[in-house]
Amino acid sequence: MDKNNFTQYKFKPFINTAIEELGFHNPTEIQRKIIPVVLKGASAIGQSQTGTGKTHSYLFPLLESINSGIQQVQAVITAPTRELANQIYQEILKIVKHDEENKITARCYIGGTDKKRDIEKLKQQPHVVVGTPGRINDLIKEQALFVHTASLLVVDEADLMLDMGFIHDVDQIAGKMPKNLQMLVFSATIPEKLKPFLKKYMENPVFEQVEPQQLSAKNIEHILVPLKSRRKVELISDILRSYNPYLAIVFVNTKDMADQVADQLLERGLKVGRLHGDISPRERKRVMKQIRNLDFQYIVATDLAARGIDIEGVSHIINYELPRDLDFYIHRTGRTARAGNKGLAITIYEPADEEALVRLDKMGIDFTYMDIHKGNWVEIAERNRRKNRTKTVSEEEVKARQLVRKPQKVKPGYKKKMQAQREQIKRRERKVNNRNK
Repeated sequence: MDKNNFTQYKFKPFINTAIEELGFHNPTEIQRKIIPVVLKGASAIGQSQTGTGKTHSYLFPLLESINSGIQQVQAVITAPTRELANQIYQEILKIVKHDEENKITARCYIGGTDKKRDIEKLKQQPHVVVGTPGRINDLIKEQALFVHTASLLVVDEADLMLDMGFIHDVDQIAGKMPKNLQMLVFSATIPEKLKPFLKKYMENPVFEQVEPQQLSAKNIEHILVPLKSRRKVELISDILRSYNPYLAIVFVNTKDMADQVADQLLERGLKVGRLHGDISPRERKRVMKQIRNLDFQYIVATDLAARGIDIEGVSHIINYELPRDLDFYIHRTGRTARAGNKGLAITIYEPADEEALVRLDKMGIDFTYMDIHKGNWVEIAERNRRKNRTKTVSEEEVKARQLVRKPQKVKPGYKKKMQAQREQIKRRERKVNNRNK
């Protein structure tokens, strides 16, 4: 048995067929660590960055455990965003479509959809439930969805779940499930505020952490552009026009800034879409469809789009402003250079960003310093070149400073007189040194 491929797990034939169709050959590190734990029925915390293959690390063993002969909820998967929930659901459908005999059923429940229709369809309970915590919790309260039969709960992107205020809903969902619940929690970071929730439901969980070999993909080039005295929107417009990207995401920190930048770029004739938490579910669905149809060349987005939304074909990432949480720099830039493609990550910086840039340097991000002038890119000096420069002092200078000291009583013009004396000594020493050579 080859320990380097998926045959070691002895999955059901339909899962092996799906793995082959998905083009997976060898399990990733997080998959090697998590799959055996889930198959044993143990609870686990998986800490890994985006793009490490964590979704399939729990989907394959989860679907392996489903008994399709019992028509009741057996597993619940929660995700912080509608887009991520839908992506997980689509991945499940890709796998279970090969199970023609047993017919595992899965349903996705997210906010912004018709709740009455969801309740109507729940006359028959699905085997697997995927969705956002708010909608799943609503359906439980309506006594339409019964999760007391489920023995497995997955909490995906737990740190983002905490940031967005959804942990309370997850807590209520978990409270309706059996006491001997198997819980799988996945998170890029494990914040202190998340630990009480973990302790409440997880007794001695297996902890698996995957440290990426490098934080940023090899095929991403990171470029820093100084703002100087320019207007930022003018600079971003020049950058976008000069690259003419296949598809670029411009990241900002707030919803208001996203609207402001998107409006200003639209005024300049650029094809721009926007993604942030304040657009309605219907509008977000429409924007995602337009993105897939390549109706936009540029998307202005908040960090919500950096986690849990897989947008294909992103060639450029532009940081209009650095994220407040620098982990999001990795999530943002991870939207490009996927599936072996190359990508560019361009960040506009100001003097106030120095501390953040130092931290990114220490995180191993290797920046190239560039500027744009009249549509042309030029390489410029590093921002801290002067700070790091070491001044070399010649032997003649050292001797001159030793021989000519500041007098105890100074008179006007003494500095010029001292400098003249030092120059005279330096000339004399140079002559002596040249003769000796």
